[in-house]
Amino acid sequence: MIVLGVDPGFSVTGWAIICKQGNKQTLIACGFLPLPAKKQLHERIGIFYEFFTEKIKTYKVTDLSIETPFLGKNAQTFLKLGYLRGVLCLMAYQLNLKLHEFSPREVKLAVTGFGGAQKDQVARMVSMLFPGLPQPKTYDVTDAVAVSLCGLWKQ
Repeated sequence: MIVLGVDPGFSVTGWAIICKQGNKQTLIACGFLPLPAKKQLHERIGIFYEFFTEKIKTYKVTDLSIETPFLGKNAQTFLKLGYLRGVLCLMAYQLNLKLHEFSPREVKLAVTGFGGAQKDQVARMVSMLFPGLPQPKTYDVTDAVAVSLCGLWKQ
């Protein structure tokens, strides 16, 4: 089983790929995809689609794990995240991947034991689970690792 976890964002999207063989889980790759603010909406969506299609095919991903959005202060941001989630859902269908969706609270609860954990707490726990993980520049990466773990553990 190979899970791609995605923390979608219209400025920066975090991603992580974790493999499970027997009882062992291995972080294969992780990082973030910056989406250029100067590009038009459809170009950013295209960049997003091409990037993740390549990752899925390269790493032979079997499962896709994503975080459900929450409506914060900005409704426009919430709507734009819907585009990215739609792309991911379509990719799961097209590439015959199992799709797992988790609320932010579910992810925090699964990884830290507390559904109201802060991002730095999630990052610390992820770093403990994968000691070789370099300190990422953004919490989007550690959030994606956490989302990926949820997809792995739900099996």
